[in-house]
Amino acid sequence: MNDILSWILDTVRGVDPALRVLLVGLGMLFETSILVGLIVPGDTIVIVGSTAITTWQEYAALLVAVIVGALAGESIGFGLGHFFGPRIRVSRLGRKLGEHNWMRAQNYLERRGGIAVFISRFLPVLHALIPLTVGMSAMRYRKFLAWTAPACIIWAVAYVSVGWLAAGSYRQLSSQLHYAGYIFAAIIAVFLVIVLLVKKLIERSEARHMRHTDAAGENEDETRKQ
Repeated sequence: MNDILSWILDTVRGVDPALRVLLVGLGMLFETSILVGLIVPGDTIVIVGSTAITTWQEYAALLVAVIVGALAGESIGFGLGHFFGPRIRVSRLGRKLGEHNWMRAQNYLERRGGIAVFISRFLPVLHALIPLTVGMSAMRYRKFLAWTAPACIIWAVAYVSVGWLAAGSYRQLSSQLHYAGYIFAAIIAVFLVIVLLVKKLIERSEARHMRHTDAAGENEDETRKQ
């Protein structure tokens, strides 16, 4: 396992540092702005890129790239929602995402406001739809940015740090322990399990708000029909 893992890490590290930072930043930009994150999750891009970090300078550069890329992507998503929102929603891709998910994002935003923007960064599907949905709403960009920026920073620090920690631990131990690759895998696995549990807890705590707004929306529709 060590040989395979060393080859993978060396391949990633072999990419020019400036190009690597640029690619990760662009990956984060595309993740939310054009819904690439629904196909290639941003966490995968960041963890892979962060395994090549060997210095604090590289850590800082990648961290800034991830944060700037995420904020730029969400800002573009906001702009697309503001100018083309309804068209995107009824487009082929929008229909594939499902009207239920669009309504869920819309109702959640109406119910929770800025808190929905912050929390959505840590939830699947919603984090890709909320910027577009906010752009279609009455929320101003300044308020949107004030809520999404802290979430992006927390998210970026967590993922960049764990990739660096796992790869750094492996490089220090690989020449001494034949099972160093399993330590690398364990660090990533434990982190992802923690992330999954946190997401489940957030979804469970927020579910009542989503159910409430969904129910309210259905009641309003029934009232209009009567």
